[in-house]
Amino acid sequence: MGSHKHLDKASAAGLLVALGIIFGDIGTSPLYVMQAIIGTNRISEEVVYGAVSCIFWTLTLQTTVKYVILILRADNKGEGGILALYALVRRNAAWLTVPAIIGASTLLADGIITPPISVSSAVEGLRILYPHIQTIPIVIGILTLLFIIQVFGTTIVGRAFGPVMMIWFLMLAVLGVSQVIGHPEILKSINPYYGYKLLAQHPGGFWMLGSVFLCTTGAEALYSDLGHCGRGNIRISWIFVKVCLLLNYFGQGAWLIVHAGTTLGGRKPFYEIMPEWWLLPGICIATMATIIASQALISGSFTLISEAIRLNFWPKVRLIYPSDKKGQLYVPSVNWLLWAGCVGIVLYFKESAHMEAAYGLAITLTMIMTTILMSVYLYFNSVSKWFIGIFLIVYLAIEGSFLAANLLKFTHGGWVSLLLATIIALVITVWLKAYYIKLRLTEFESLEKYISPLKELSNDISIPKYSTHLIFMSNAAHESEIENKIIYSIFYKRPKRADIYWFIHVETTDEPYTMDYHVNIIAEDDVIKVTFRLGFRIEQRINLFFRKVVEDMVLNKEVDITSRYESLNRQNITGDFRFVVLERYLSIENNLPFMEELIMKIYFTIKSITTSEDKWFGLDSSSVKVEKVPLVLTPAEKIRMRRVYS
Repeated sequence: MGSHKHLDKASAAGLLVALGIIFGDIGTSPLYVMQAIIGTNRISEEVVYGAVSCIFWTLTLQTTVKYVILILRADNKGEGGILALYALVRRNAAWLTVPAIIGASTLLADGIITPPISVSSAVEGLRILYPHIQTIPIVIGILTLLFIIQVFGTTIVGRAFGPVMMIWFLMLAVLGVSQVIGHPEILKSINPYYGYKLLAQHPGGFWMLGSVFLCTTGAEALYSDLGHCGRGNIRISWIFVKVCLLLNYFGQGAWLIVHAGTTLGGRKPFYEIMPEWWLLPGICIATMATIIASQALISGSFTLISEAIRLNFWPKVRLIYPSDKKGQLYVPSVNWLLWAGCVGIVLYFKESAHMEAAYGLAITLTMIMTTILMSVYLYFNSVSKWFIGIFLIVYLAIEGSFLAANLLKFTHGGWVSLLLATIIALVITVWLKAYYIKLRLTEFESLEKYISPLKELSNDISIPKYSTHLIFMSNAAHESEIENKIIYSIFYKRPKRADIYWFIHVETTDEPYTMDYHVNIIAEDDVIKVTFRLGFRIEQRINLFFRKVVEDMVLNKEVDITSRYESLNRQNITGDFRFVVLERYLSIENNLPFMEELIMKIYFTIKSITTSEDKWFGLDSSSVKVEKVPLVLTPAEKIRMRRVYS
């Protein structure tokens, strides 16, 4: 199980940050869950008791037992999320890539619909006081502001949001208790019989699970944000959060029982249990809480994309680390794509009630995929097969039921989130397939056989010196190998004479914060290969890391970096360093099968608009040469031509 003991520690500051970052999504569900369950039907006691019972047991079995108790144990060196879980088990079976891709793409798609539904649900409360107010511009303005402040990092956001969420949850509890005191009979809905009666005996009751599921949609985001707050802080704060949520659901249920036989007629049970004098401050607090709800999905999406890049699931896009605090991350391209998606959702659906009809379908798939990956994780951690079998049967039955009920939402807007998930899944699939196609036909050669030619080239004064230190970025994992294209660049394209040839390989590990390097001096003061082992959450600042390696080697007298130009050598001046990055493009000489050609064309189209190789590796642009190299995967058939003489 998870090996980082410090994750289990909790602190007052950590608990407050956890409230601010982790529980926004799941914590704002009371705004719309009961309204979604009742819909336009008449309120009946059977439905209310059954719905509250289903909510209680969903939060207990799905959120508490599965995620807070079990899934949080599966941390990858402190990091959580479906891709962190996949990184722990991927070596065991190739087929595990499929649930990882489905889970990651549906979670990202869900991140686009969560902010609009949360913020819209809160802002629409203003219509109680101002019936003709236009809420769409307010919602878009709030969402825009939220995405702008992401650049400051989740530590600042968490500190600012933590106290607000504390007030929000206390408000949920107080409002709920105020209703339960008057109608304590609602507490009997804790009995699972009422939930069973609704699902099995009430006409159409089973399909209400699609709305019940909305109470637990934030559970996956909770796991994704494990690295931000730690397991201990999440588990302890969840006790407080769950009690407050349940009290509010019980309170809404009590209000609904009193109004049995009527329809909601546009009323929101959440706001109906508020005293009239508290409505305006209550709406303001709810709006702030929904902004925080959006934060949980946004920060989770950043983490997910970072992990996807290291696993070759996603194009290399710019990653920014706003602070030195572990786990802090900002991805500009994803931030603004999410913003555009959220604005599009608001403009398309307009009302939160319409969004409820579309919400939940994608995230159900994510949860099923997490269940599958977790079962494999438990199996390879020698957990009892009986326990794994029970875990699989129970949670596939629960989540399978939620999925079946949520499929009703497909025609009501659920297709939007599934369409987004499909597009994301296609990008991931293309990127992964292209990676394996390139890997399959990349040619490597032994560096040993080029030591003499490199030394001769280095000493050939008839060729102008290209650089004192020439550094190539290499994909060759084996320390004694190099790509054929690098040899071609040095000897054939334009002879590159240098005093010392350096080859750098970057290996991304499944552990998030590894920072190791190994030096292989193949020919002293002539040919050196450096291998960096960097965790999947480490920013690849190779310029900075390489400088540190050279400094250490100079201190150990392993290399002389003084310039070998006679005039400069006498002044003890350090020689110049020049990086060469070979950027590939698809050659017209290829004769690929149709599907592979299509994949590679899409791959290079996407690559042309994402971060370049030199920027990705964090290289100083003033000392970098980017060379275009044709990628010939499958050479065209031999051309037969006949020479004619006139």
